[in-house]
Amino acid sequence: MSELLSVLLALKPLPQASPRAVTWWGRATHALFLQAIAQRDAELANQLHDAGQLHPFSVSNLLGRFGRRGELQPDQVYAVRLTACRADVCQALLNAFEPGGLLSEGSQVELDYHPFEVRPTSELPPELSQWRSQADYSTLASPYLLAAQSPPRRLRLQFASPTTFKSNEQHLPLPLPRLVFGNLLERWNAVAPLAFPPELQRYIDQCLTLNRYDLRTRAVTLKEGLLRVGMVGWAEFATLNYDRYWMSLIATLARFALYSSVGAGVSLGLGQIRWLEG
Repeated sequence: MSELLSVLLALKPLPQASPRAVTWWGRATHALFLQAIAQRDAELANQLHDAGQLHPFSVSNLLGRFGRRGELQPDQVYAVRLTACRADVCQALLNAFEPGGLLSEGSQVELDYHPFEVRPTSELPPELSQWRSQADYSTLASPYLLAAQSPPRRLRLQFASPTTFKSNEQHLPLPLPRLVFGNLLERWNAVAPLAFPPELQRYIDQCLTLNRYDLRTRAVTLKEGLLRVGMVGWAEFATLNYDRYWMSLIATLARFALYSSVGAGVSLGLGQIRWLEG
């Protein structure tokens, strides 16, 4: 059974879809995710709804080409990415794609009162396939922790959707190592069968540095008109004191980021991230 999952959902607007523009679809994809889980396991859906900040899942914004004012294009097939980093959530999500499930091909779903038809993922652009993956914790960590590979000295992460971190009651759209990898460590230890030692945070604080970056800020409107500013682009991190063991853990967290997402608001489409390996 999978413990880590990142899947794509292909959606085509139906003719009766409203031309009204939606600036951010994160709340709508969050609601669709919980509806899909609730169809087979209402208790689990309720648990996920009340999970607090460290959700064992994340959702993306609606991905694709929009009109000049953000309106849906009738000939466009859009994508939503849904992730899970706990075995029971993975299984419930996979069940939703089975025949009869809410997300099965040919089904009709709604996002913010806009009707869509679920289409085959083969209709999505090929470049989106890099966001689709399935694994378990042992296979994710084994390349580095079992010494099959030496961990890199530098890691470049792509922040594909606005990303921000809550620190001291403030939101910081900054890729500081202690924020990025500290949040990934917290998420890992909340769900992984084997927790990483708390001393890893000290290594992050003292030995990881922001090396290079190409970032810009982007503001999105969340629930009740709340404006949230996040960063998008990429950032490269490097170690000032290379240690194979600690960097193996760091590299594992970087791989884990594809499934967990990072920062505040991952259940609303923020913090979509992946390691640009190689």
